[in-house]
Amino acid sequence: MPAENVPVAGNLDDDDYPAYTMGRAADLLGTTPAFLRAVGEAELITPLRSEGGHRRYSRRQLRIAARARELVDQGTPVEAACRIVSLEDQLDEERRRNRDMRRKLDEHGADI
Repeated sequence: MPAENVPVAGNLDDDDYPAYTMGRAADLLGTTPAFLRAVGEAELITPLRSEGGHRRYSRRQLRIAARARELVDQGTPVEAACRIVSLEDQLDEERRRNRDMRRKLDEHGADI
């Protein structure tokens, strides 16, 4: 079945499904739409757009924005908070890749 014919209920478990409007996302994060626009302008998250051009956010994007908000609430400027979150994500990804490589090396009996 093509993606456009998948029932919406099938997307409820998808962390990347853009289920939240800007207003709802701001409410969930306890912030303002301006904050969401700011993290978008800083390219931390890129919301999808509805056919009418409205921003739509996924749960994954909301988690990322929530981490940035934590830093902003601690006094970090928005741009710096976005950079920190981006670097944290890169570090997590590299750690995951390192674990995978070590596991593969261990499976093949190679010395580390």
